[in-house]
Amino acid sequence: MPQLTNSMMAALTAATLALAPTPAPDGLTQTLDPNQSVAGGRAVLETGHVDVGPRYRDGQWTIQIHDDTAVPPVWRRPSDVVLRVRDAAVERVPDDPAYAFVGQPPGTPVHVVPQTQNQDVVWIGWNTQDPAVMEAISRGVTMHLLGVKGPGSVVVYLQSGNLGPPQVLWDSTKPFPQPLWVETNTHTHANWIFTRPGVYLAAVEITAELVDGRQVSGRDTLRIAVGDSTPVDDAFTASYTASPPGAGATPGAAAPEAGPGSDRSAVAVPVLAAAAVLLAAALVWVLVRGARARRRALDPGEPR
Repeated sequence: MPQLTNSMMAALTAATLALAPTPAPDGLTQTLDPNQSVAGGRAVLETGHVDVGPRYRDGQWTIQIHDDTAVPPVWRRPSDVVLRVRDAAVERVPDDPAYAFVGQPPGTPVHVVPQTQNQDVVWIGWNTQDPAVMEAISRGVTMHLLGVKGPGSVVVYLQSGNLGPPQVLWDSTKPFPQPLWVETNTHTHANWIFTRPGVYLAAVEITAELVDGRQVSGRDTLRIAVGDSTPVDDAFTASYTASPPGAGATPGAAAPEAGPGSDRSAVAVPVLAAAAVLLAAALVWVLVRGARARRRALDPGEPR
């Protein structure tokens, strides 16, 4: 076998490093290749690093999942991905009042995707590092949690490194939508708690203002199968039904009605129209009564 020269070794090392994002000691600093492709076909991601984030291509603003488990890394459409949280993620709720927001008694087993990577658990984060996104926006984006369907509740929170109190970012028991501001060129991981095994669908929307002043928005659904006994096929086939505005999650199986990109205005328009009719009728009634009252004040003989 021929000997590898120093130049050959350098070229081989450079080619190997080109297959992955720029590494960093904290696991969070990364630089994404602007030419990363969008993979087709279904994927079940149950270990390794994945991020949710916006992409901007050919004037289209979308939400995609950056799959760092592939070599080289790729972007995937959320409808093609199930994030599987295995039973290796099970932990027990601490006996600490600071974690009362979990809504479960101390000692209750829950599935936790940790803020710090556990090699046996899928590591879910988000980033605003698509090069085209960073070029198109000036400040950042707003990530909205629009609703959650599943057998239990979902809480996403940050825990600072100095043992500060938990900072809850999203809580499916609270009213929706829940906005979260994310600066440009951000890469963040948080703790995700799922209180029951089963299929969860999380509807998310990412909005931003472009440097030219235009507003852009993308909406999609994250599919999460929690627990070893949860069939991933159920997560692929489940459909998201929007919760009423201002409502929190209602535990239960994901209902097969509106799709992930469904437009809530289809429901809102007739409701608003009916409200407008009632408001107009009330206004006419007030005006008529006011006119009668004025006539009675001027002419005591005016009939009531």
